Amino acid sequence: MNRSEFLSTALGLFAFSNIDAKPLRNFDLLLLIGKGNPQMVGNSHPMLPEVAIALKKMTQAAENEGIQIKVVSAYRSYDRQKAIWNKKFSRFEKQGLKGMDIVNQIIKYSTIPGTSRHHWGTEIDIIDGSQSAEGDLLLKEKFHGNGPYNKLRTWMETNANNFGFIKPYTQDPERKGFLYEPWHYSYANLSKPMLKAYIDQDAIALIKDNDLLGAELLDSKFINTYLKNHVLGIDSDLL
Repeated sequence: MNRSEFLSTALGLFAFSNIDAKPLRNFDLLLLIGKGNPQMVGNSHPMLPEVAIALKKMTQAAENEGIQIKVVSAYRSYDRQKAIWNKKFSRFEKQGLKGMDIVNQIIKYSTIPGTSRHHWGTEIDIIDGSQSAEGDLLLKEKFHGNGPYNKLRTWMETNANNFGFIKPYTQDPERKGFLYEPWHYSYANLSKPMLKAYIDQDAIALIKDNDLLGAELLDSKFINTYLKNHVLGIDSDLL
C-alpha cells in the first residue's frame, strides 16, 4: 500500500479536502505529527537549527535590555504530548468530569497529540530567566501587571517579529481555539509552511492510537471543529 492509499484508509475518520493549502516545502509526514526523527539542536529543549540561530540573536538583543530569554519548552514528541494529554485526562476524570467535558477542559491550553505545533521544532515557551521561577511558570498573570515576566512580554511584543518570532495565541477576541498564551512564540519562516504541509497531507488523520485516553470521543465532527478553531485558530500572520 502506498502513502496515498494509507492516508485514505487510516482510521477512516478525517478528511479536509476542502482546505486549499499546498506545502511550500517537502516536510516528512511523521515529523509533522511528532513521530519522526527530526534533526534538532540543544539538549534540554531541542529545536530546529534555524530556529536556534534566530533565538540566539533575539536573546542577545534582549540581554541589552536586562531580559534573559529562557526557554522552558520547545520540541515535543508525539509520545511526550500523549503523556501530557493522558495525565490531564486522568486528573480531570478523578475530579468528576466525564466524556467531552474532559476533552474540552484539556484543549483550553493543551493539544491533542499529533496536532501540537511543538512537534515541529519551531515553537518556544519562554520566561525571563532573570526573574523568579517559582511554582507554575506559564500563567498569564505572571506576564502582566506586577508579574515577574511582564517586562519580557512587552519587549517580545515590540521586538520578537524582527527576529521572525510570532505569538500564535493572542488576546484577539475574534480568535478561536486555545486560550491566550503570552509565553508561546513560533518561528514563522518554518512554521508557516509546516502548517500548510500538515493540512495538505491530512496528517491529523493519523493522530489516534490505542493508548490515547478518550480517543473514542474524537470523532470526525469534533476533529473538523478542532482543526478550524484550534489548529487554525492562530494569529493571521502565521497562516
